[in-house]
Amino acid sequence: MPSFDVVSKVAMHEVDNALLQAQKEVTTRYDFRDTGTSIERSEEGIMLRANSEGRVEAAFEVLKEKLVRRKVSLRALDAQKIEPAASSTYRQLIKLNQGISKEKAKDVVKYLKDMRLKVQAAIQGDAVRVTGKKKDDLQECIAALRAHDFGLELQYENFRD
Repeated sequence: MPSFDVVSKVAMHEVDNALLQAQKEVTTRYDFRDTGTSIERSEEGIMLRANSEGRVEAAFEVLKEKLVRRKVSLRALDAQKIEPAASSTYRQLIKLNQGISKEKAKDVVKYLKDMRLKVQAAIQGDAVRVTGKKKDDLQECIAALRAHDFGLELQYENFRD
């Protein structure tokens, strides 16, 4: 029986490359000199630091520009509030969303059921497995999912015949 998985992943190697490019630009740009601006990746996500809120926002814009060039969706970013840090600096945490949450997965399954396509959808961890009798039904399902906005970047993997 043909099937495929609906997932939401971020290419971390592309994020790392964009991060390195953004760090290089921040260190060489004139308007970032002597502002203590830094961009680094931690376990929680990407941390931006600078001596003013405006510099943190500008560093975030540089990072977004580099991510778009590397074809990383900005929907995967979850920017937290800018907070004051030690010694009169500011910081902002940018979380990277990986996987489909239970609520979003339920929305995907409900949407597919409402479409009345001849497919079955099941939630499996942070992915949704869609199965059907015909390959054409699954391709129609992918087209319907691409047309609808779920608020995250979806990929379609493991298409099996």
